[in-house]
Amino acid sequence: MLKAGGFTTGGTNFDAKLRRQSLDAQDLILAHVGAMDVCARGLKAAAKMLEDGKLEAAREARYAGWGSARGQGLMQSDLEAINAQVRADDLNPQPASGRQEALENLVNRYL
Repeated sequence: MLKAGGFTTGGTNFDAKLRRQSLDAQDLILAHVGAMDVCARGLKAAAKMLEDGKLEAAREARYAGWGSARGQGLMQSDLEAINAQVRADDLNPQPASGRQEALENLVNRYL
């Protein structure tokens, strides 16, 4: 949302349903205030992540190959053509770590 310039056609949606034993109007107000605080905190964390650039750099590195001629060819192809190319070139791609835990730890540092 921040990279797209913010809210352009709406915003957040908070309902006002009574739940559990929170029956008072004050409970509803506190629930909404708390939810807005969480949204604000999340937006501040997201802004820090964008300013820092570490998460974006990791994303760019992870998907860098898709910008190459071969990557673009795969994106414009279908599975049958890809399968034929793999068999013709006797390719045996090996899995690479997505570094999920490292990325989750990086995100958690902003929270």
